[in-house]
Amino acid sequence: MALLAKGKPDYGLDSPALVRNVAILGGVTLAAGFLLRPPQEMWFAHAPLVSAQWCGLMCAIVLALLLRSSYVGKLKARDEIIASIGWRGDERVLDVGCGRGLFLLAAAKHLTAGKAIGVDVWRAEDLSDNWAEAAWDNARAEGVEDNIEIQDADARELPFEKDSFDIVLSSLTVSIMTKPPDRRRAIEEMARVLRPGGRLIILDTMFTGEYAKFLRGVGLREVKRSGLRLGLFPPARVLSAVK
Repeated sequence: MALLAKGKPDYGLDSPALVRNVAILGGVTLAAGFLLRPPQEMWFAHAPLVSAQWCGLMCAIVLALLLRSSYVGKLKARDEIIASIGWRGDERVLDVGCGRGLFLLAAAKHLTAGKAIGVDVWRAEDLSDNWAEAAWDNARAEGVEDNIEIQDADARELPFEKDSFDIVLSSLTVSIMTKPPDRRRAIEEMARVLRPGGRLIILDTMFTGEYAKFLRGVGLREVKRSGLRLGLFPPARVLSAVK
């Protein structure tokens, strides 16, 4: 893959298969609604096509929201979350489900003596062009490649010692796990590797109330859940806690 020009990172399209399917469905139903018009006297055939037009319109709206979420909303959410952290510069940071490096690289920009480590299993259905080299290309584009490490690792079995990180971040990752025991294991692993006094921040679209319960169950304190962030689609919440 060719290196990205410095200052031109690309953090990808979320759920590319979903975006493609919504676009196809919207195109087909709009075309059916506007092109396959029966003769006026066949009044009984008009209702399905009107319904098709409305379906196509709704798909267009959902598609616009998904695209805005990927290319505007998640970047704004990242900037707000990263800005909320009182950085010293020597932190060890872990980004669980780092993808193409959205949160990982933003954290790395605040480090002088610290290190930001990203882990992922690189599922193509979660993010377009989702693999480690894409994150490295973005790191070179952002000029932070010396401040990061990237590893293949599952959130449910993090390859780090207990109390290893000052800050643990995770964005739009845990909700991808369909089984509650898997989500619980991932949350508990993040708490395990967090140092006493360290901060955990999770941005996700679903199950954040469940995550809060899990975190309280393993002894984390100051567990807080934000209101809905409507700039993302589906709307997301920010969950934070201190060990």
